[in-house]
Amino acid sequence: MTKKIVTLAGDGIGPEIMAAGLEVLAAVAKKTGFSYEIDDRVFGGAAIDAVGEPLPKDTLEAAKSADAILLAAIGSPKYDTAPVRPEQGLLAIRKELNLFANIRPVRIFEALKHLSPLKEEIIRDVDFVVVRELTGGIYFGEHHLEDDSAQDINAYAAFEIERIVQKAFELAKERKQKVTSIDKQNVLATSKLWRKVADQVAKDYPEVTLEHQLVDSAAMLMITNPSRFDVIVTENLFGDILSDESSVLPGTLGVMPSASHSANGPSLYEPIHGSAPDIAGQNIANPISMILSVAMMLRDSFAEKEAASMIERAVEKTLSAGILTADLGGNAKTSEMTQAIIDNL
Repeated sequence: MTKKIVTLAGDGIGPEIMAAGLEVLAAVAKKTGFSYEIDDRVFGGAAIDAVGEPLPKDTLEAAKSADAILLAAIGSPKYDTAPVRPEQGLLAIRKELNLFANIRPVRIFEALKHLSPLKEEIIRDVDFVVVRELTGGIYFGEHHLEDDSAQDINAYAAFEIERIVQKAFELAKERKQKVTSIDKQNVLATSKLWRKVADQVAKDYPEVTLEHQLVDSAAMLMITNPSRFDVIVTENLFGDILSDESSVLPGTLGVMPSASHSANGPSLYEPIHGSAPDIAGQNIANPISMILSVAMMLRDSFAEKEAASMIERAVEKTLSAGILTADLGGNAKTSEMTQAIIDNL
């Protein structure tokens, strides 16, 4: 059956890296027989320029009917003081599609170890996943701002916690069978509920070990002993901060993909980096995070495990051969890196 993939190239380097990801997808589909069609839609700043809003109705409807969604990047300094920003489209599509589970794998490529700010002995064997609750918590609570006071409401319902913790345990079953749940239960009521629900969910997964960490302690361990983690699960605000902290470990954002899953609708896959408008259109952007997002899509949404593994092996082989874009210390163009990965398939 032919799968429908909606693509949202967005802004800045978005169109360039999206093109790279789709070239690799076409190459691997030819080898494996994966059948798909692409429905390209405007989103973010490009949509503001075209129709005045970052998430047009037809883009949203196409996304809702898709089998999976690929997003490249959004944003530009030109919208910093604009009444409508591209990022509003991202929050809206997460809410409309109920993309409650954000998944960020963190691994260190052997050829890029020298880029990490941490010592090699600390990052050795780092391979973990951050599972962030994405549609609840303080970002989606009530916000009140007065001249001399402000208030942001952090609210969670038990079912929101249960479903994200279940997602973490399901991942851990297929990995090293360890979940680290991160909270601030010594202070926050939401964290007390979080820990209670996590303990309840753990009873359904006797083969998986659950540990609890306070967020400040976890932030230190992520730098001093990151290899101890397997699957990390946490709420929206803590997940935002910790997943960004974890992105420093490989030494570059350019090789880190992500996925956002809903309970029963299409998933969205995207690089974790921004739109890099300063290098847009120069054919020097690193396409790997987009290409690895394609691999995540193939594995998670379409059960095309071999196709996903083929892409990941080709990326590793390309890096090991010393083919590196400028952000990795090399001089390969976007198109050259992409072609090398296709050749290594």
